[in-house]
Amino acid sequence: MLVREHVERYLATQSALVEASTITTLRERLGATDVPAERRRPKKHRTFLEAFGNLTLHDLGRRAQELAAWHATLPEGSRYGTMQAVRQTLEAAKRWGLLTQNPAKLAGKNPQPKNPEVEPFADVEEIDRLADELGPWGPLVVFASETGLRPCEWLALEWRDVSRAEGVVRVERSFTARGGLKEYGKTARSRRPVPLTDRALHALALVPRRLDCPLVFSAPGGGGGKRRGTGGYIDLHNWRARDWYPALEAAGLPRHDVYCMRHTFATWPLDAGIEIFELARYMGSSARTIDLYYGHLAKGSTARARDKLNLRATNAQNGAQRAGNP
Repeated sequence: MLVREHVERYLATQSALVEASTITTLRERLGATDVPAERRRPKKHRTFLEAFGNLTLHDLGRRAQELAAWHATLPEGSRYGTMQAVRQTLEAAKRWGLLTQNPAKLAGKNPQPKNPEVEPFADVEEIDRLADELGPWGPLVVFASETGLRPCEWLALEWRDVSRAEGVVRVERSFTARGGLKEYGKTARSRRPVPLTDRALHALALVPRRLDCPLVFSAPGGGGGKRRGTGGYIDLHNWRARDWYPALEAAGLPRHDVYCMRHTFATWPLDAGIEIFELARYMGSSARTIDLYYGHLAKGSTARARDKLNLRATNAQNGAQRAGNP
């Protein structure tokens, strides 16, 4: 079997198991996406299928060294993800008995690049300055910074998900321009209740409810992914360019990414001493992810740990004295 034939069979089996956006990403990383000649960008590297697609799987199995050399030609920003896609595709061939070993793994390590630092907002004063510049979009910034929802989650948020009486918002679904609307499964970590602070509740009170749209934050005139009878979803790409970045500049703030609102939410609870496991539930992430991506942003965490350890020693000493021990 040719490598390109196996790639298509593997993608076909995965299409029923994962999201369409994941299949699209795999296709792009493997080079299985047909791009018209007039739209092709000149590049110095070849895709996996351009380099190896016409080989048989048996032949590819003996070319770990060539895979390693090809891996080194990939752009630094996409090297890890591309090789991960190749590895999982060839691992399927091994499971199916088409390869005796995975040459992509034999090619060597595929180190994951360090994630770029995303700076959170320094304080609520910065968020309020940005909210003032954003005008009607101001409540969105306050709400997102107070709840830590991902952009794809607050894009899909509906009024039925908000319970003022309980003081919580329930994250039930997400929306992306590429993948569309996705309902979270019952056991998905992302499906969760998130407590609403007073600032979050006040921000929601400033958002006008529309009779023709269930979304909390909706595009005023349609937007990406418009549904009949609604104002539609915000086109995040356009919103960044037309509203977010100009407002940051007008407020005299650094050019933050939209995700910095989620980072801000993660940082403040950690700084206040909330446990990582508790925060992970609210953010729909694992404790390991919270520690890896946000733990270092919590200022004073080392000092708080020292105080707790000292308190433990003091409590132990006091307990021994009460028991009559020296």
